[in-house]
Amino acid sequence: MTREDQTRAKVGAAIIPVTPFRQNCTLLWCEATRDGVVIDPGGDIPLIRAAIKQAGVTVGRIWLTHGHIDHVGGAAELRDALKVPIMGPHVADKFLLDHVVESGRHYGMTGMRDFVPDRWLEDGDQVEVGQLAFDVLHCPGHSPGSVVFFNADLHFAHVGDVLFNGSVGRTDLPGGSRAVLIKSITDKLLPLGDDVAFICGHGPGSTIGHERVSNPFLTGNVCD
Repeated sequence: MTREDQTRAKVGAAIIPVTPFRQNCTLLWCEATRDGVVIDPGGDIPLIRAAIKQAGVTVGRIWLTHGHIDHVGGAAELRDALKVPIMGPHVADKFLLDHVVESGRHYGMTGMRDFVPDRWLEDGDQVEVGQLAFDVLHCPGHSPGSVVFFNADLHFAHVGDVLFNGSVGRTDLPGGSRAVLIKSITDKLLPLGDDVAFICGHGPGSTIGHERVSNPFLTGNVCD
């Protein structure tokens, strides 16, 4: 059995594009226990709940990678519907969660609620879904409180909007910094290993190795 086959046997994932931003809300589950987690429920909660039902898993947690509206707009609603805790992001994004309603109104998104997560996450924390443990990496730059979830055994990460296939997260929003973001990627993500595959917050995923050699933001081919 190849490592790819072993990974598929341990973890399942479904991506549900939500909101006008087509954000990759991710349903992740442990194949052994059928326990699941929803990562970044930005909105369109009926779609997310339908995906949970179709996968046949039991969701026990909501994880947030950061506090931008397209990633958190439906978090309070889903928490109430499933009666599960919200975990993350880092407390540095509290100022974003305090203004979810205002931010949603700015983009014409209604039904959003300000909220406080049940647990803020710190660099070095671990979160679990079923038998799978994920390390929490604090990776500021796109937002001050952005976090990444990484499972070393699976060579897999969910990176939110820190890193994309061929790009990186925007840094022109409040609290963003291009220099801090690149440092986060260089210091926290690239050392994870070239064979690490990742799901990101928008668009197709990739691998650390592919981005290391081809991403213009990492190879120095993008000028400020």
